[in-house]
Amino acid sequence: MIFFVTLQPMKKRAYIETYGCQMNVNDTEVIFSILADAGYERTEVMEEADLVMANTCSIRDNAEQRIWGRIEVFNQLRKAKPALIVGIVGCMAERLKDKLLDTRKVDLVVGPDAYRSLPRLLEAIGPESPQIDVLLSREETYADITPVRTDRNGISAFISIMRGCNNVCSYCVVPYTRGAERSRDAASIVREACDVYQKGYKEVTLLGQNVDSYLWKSETETVNFAQLLERVAAIAPDLRVRFATSHPKDISDEVIYTMAAHKNICRHIHLPVQSGSSRMLEKMRRKYDREWYLERVAKIREVMPDCGLTTDVIAGFCSETLQDHEDTLSLMEQVGFDWAFMFAYSDRPGTLANRTMPDDVPADEKNRRLNEIIALQNRKSLERYRAQIGKKLEVLVEGPSKRDPDMLCGRASNNMMCVFPAEGRAVRTLTEVEVVDCTSATLICK
Repeated sequence: MIFFVTLQPMKKRAYIETYGCQMNVNDTEVIFSILADAGYERTEVMEEADLVMANTCSIRDNAEQRIWGRIEVFNQLRKAKPALIVGIVGCMAERLKDKLLDTRKVDLVVGPDAYRSLPRLLEAIGPESPQIDVLLSREETYADITPVRTDRNGISAFISIMRGCNNVCSYCVVPYTRGAERSRDAASIVREACDVYQKGYKEVTLLGQNVDSYLWKSETETVNFAQLLERVAAIAPDLRVRFATSHPKDISDEVIYTMAAHKNICRHIHLPVQSGSSRMLEKMRRKYDREWYLERVAKIREVMPDCGLTTDVIAGFCSETLQDHEDTLSLMEQVGFDWAFMFAYSDRPGTLANRTMPDDVPADEKNRRLNEIIALQNRKSLERYRAQIGKKLEVLVEGPSKRDPDMLCGRASNNMMCVFPAEGRAVRTLTEVEVVDCTSATLICK
């Protein structure tokens, strides 16, 4: 008797390092899904890979410099494995384009709107034929692609609700690397959220450069961000819903009241201020001033006194004076943020600021101002965390604490990290804790 055996083609392995924001994490998950259809499977071990890529960020210069270092590491690996394909995808790929290929150390350069072309480009790569596709799109949202989840705990999933940005802040490269703003079909977002909930996920984070400007229009309906939030929250009362990032000029009363009306929409808003000086905000083209920002904060705290607030702050933007810097410090003092991303201004090629505004604050002065901002925020964070002592909070248990395996950790609704004794509690469940102590970054609970 003769048996015919059909041999399945050997799958190749893909390894991707992800840098930058949560949106890049979601993009990596989309890329793995596309690569799976092309015969690649994911590996977390770089030395096993047939394809090594970095999913990049261009927001700040130091992020790009780190990627150049990783390219050198990838090419050291290629010396032992000559057939290895090295690629750069994401924002840096879009911004630097041909420069990456000119190094002769990269085989593949693919921008954020061209991930669907990866299978075709990989087939076309040869010793003297690197491949590039960095065309931007006004339609691409990857709404029909089910991402390959890369998180290790299976608790929280990122869901992209829109791509691109229309704000064109004078310091920012995002409109040039991710293109114009476009919103994703609301029904596809709800379907994806339902899918991850049915797979056991306990939390979703809705992602966009400016989620508050989300607007989906079809022939039969128009859905804004508040309405989308409500639809996702309605999937299940035990599915936590988060979102990032809000823009101070667009966050509406409707969004704030929608958050307050649904217990499972987490009480946390990341609201980047960038500067406390109205003069600086105008130069940055942020489209709001200090008074508008403070009014939005007051409204949030009026409706949701327990809402966590985090922010972004830039030190030493073009022509920033000591008074502008003092305005930033005074706003931070007045608001009392839980936490902040804080950076010295980094001039980015191609932006309006790069073309028209001298980067005239000396580097040592930028760093001095940044250190003052950091010191103030550390003090305010400690105050904010101390204010939680004695309160009872509902926490989603994420896993063992990194510092003490006998303790568990998880985030409260306000996004503060909590640690507490395990005591038989299970990961992926909601549990109530009482805050008994804190550091400036962690609540210690029982």
